[in-house]
Amino acid sequence: MISVEKPGVLTTVQDVGRDGHYHIGMPPSGAMDQYAHAAANYLVGNDADAATLEMTYQGCDLRFGEDAVVALAGADMTPTLNDEPIPTWEAVAVEAGDELSLQYATDGARTYLAVAGGVDVEPLMGSRSTYTLIGLGGHEGRPLQAGDELSIGDPPGRSADLVGSRVDDEHVPEYADKSAIRIVLGLCDYRLTEESKAELCKAEWTVTPEADRVGYRLDGPDLDFVPREQPFGAGTDPSNVVDLGYPVGSIQVPQQPIVLMRDAVTGGGYATVGTVVSADRGLLAQRRTHQTVTFEDVSLEDALDARTRNEAALEAIRSSLE
Repeated sequence: MISVEKPGVLTTVQDVGRDGHYHIGMPPSGAMDQYAHAAANYLVGNDADAATLEMTYQGCDLRFGEDAVVALAGADMTPTLNDEPIPTWEAVAVEAGDELSLQYATDGARTYLAVAGGVDVEPLMGSRSTYTLIGLGGHEGRPLQAGDELSIGDPPGRSADLVGSRVDDEHVPEYADKSAIRIVLGLCDYRLTEESKAELCKAEWTVTPEADRVGYRLDGPDLDFVPREQPFGAGTDPSNVVDLGYPVGSIQVPQQPIVLMRDAVTGGGYATVGTVVSADRGLLAQRRTHQTVTFEDVSLEDALDARTRNEAALEAIRSSLE
């Protein structure tokens, strides 16, 4: 059992997501940074789909009611165990009565706590992820609060042997690296003028305070739309199109860009002019309010190659721990 002493700013139970229900308007939810989530799980001997705690901007204080093996991956939140510093991206043993404390993120925005056996909440529609907008899944469908108690699943037999194992530095992301976030232009990039398509990838965008699990709202230059007659079924605003599905990671432009994230609505009538490649969505989710974002237009082949290399890095982590 894990007892929540202080919940932090926003801590939720997340796993790989609630896939397979997009057609009925249910977003996947799940970890915003799937890479860090999976790496933390591998460090304690779990499969990638075990539930972790996703902590945003500020970590929580937790007390363990039983011995366990844990790992933290993602943003640096200066973790301590019984007031003694502990490493991130490494498996750590905790004993019954120990208190794990995390502070504000100094590098990145989100940290994932994996515990051997996973956070054991009741699955809903095939996932333990929290979708807070409608109070579904996770722990009572909401962010954690002080006084909550979380059960731990049965730990893998080899988890104790993993204590002290860590992720090689080459596989630890540099969240301070402000490299461009790669996108594939489309579905509705034809609505932008050629100048604005170029501006989308040339401009420096700022993460606004409204950036969250639903969407990352960005601030920057205005984008111009190609003049047109209003089509039947579309709204009057130049950014409106006939309703379509929104891919996870797609960039819609009602005014300023919004990158739709794991809890976003699944469709609507705003033009989506590009999609963040899957390998970079976790990196975007680690950008904090007031930090900057630039985009780089890449081909579909480049996007698939990036996904393959991302999967290979996770496989290398998993294999190194066996």
